Amino acid sequence: MSGLLMRSCPSMAKALRILVLADTHDHLPPKLDELAAGADEIWHLGDVCAPSLLEEIALLGPPLAIVRGNCDSEERWPLMVDLKRNGVRLRLVHIPPDHPPVRVDVLLHGHTHVPRREQIGKVLFLNPGCVTRPNRGSPPSVGTLEIETNGALRWSLTRV
Repeated sequence: MSGLLMRSCPSMAKALRILVLADTHDHLPPKLDELAAGADEIWHLGDVCAPSLLEEIALLGPPLAIVRGNCDSEERWPLMVDLKRNGVRLRLVHIPPDHPPVRVDVLLHGHTHVPRREQIGKVLFLNPGCVTRPNRGSPPSVGTLEIETNGALRWSLTRV
């Protein structure tokens, strides 16, 4: 599968629910179909490792976006993806930058294996944690990002 795996994007403004995964390292979370139920999109923030996992995720139906992690060898996957949903400017990366990027409202990243919700300047940094090898006592987790039509955000973690 190639870089950004977006099929169709919602064109009309509606509340969106996005399942956010990171650092799966050759393993998908148990009951992925239940986690993805009702999701409008699925975003994977890198370190997929086995590209065949993306095929399994794609079978769930919602459009899929992927960024390449430091453990991924698929060079066709982008290192960064910028998206705009309901007026919110989002950036997907694997390794978080040292400083908040400009013209971005929310930066979603993986790499650290630690869940994160931190406002730095005007940018909200979010990390769903790690599915397979959590760090610093964090349980394995995935994230759900909900974006209302007015741009209001809700971020939640689900233990897996």
